Amino acid sequence: MKSDEDVRMISAEAPVLFAKACEMFILEMTVRSWHYSENNKRKTLQKEDIREAIQRTDIFDFLVDVIH
Repeated sequence: MKSDEDVRMISAEAPVLFAKACEMFILEMTVRSWHYSENNKRKTLQKEDIREAIQRTDIFDFLVDVIH
């Protein structure tokens, strides 16, 4: 945030809010990916599970171009 020249100041709450949002995003992605891992009768989360979660979840459409 501070690396942008147009941003002069940020409130003390902003980094805390971004950290919480990242935490919630990672949790949601992990839970959905774990579901696909369990469906394939595995106990190890793999890249394919994350890819599956991204492809089958509409809210993750913005990540489709990131996965191959």
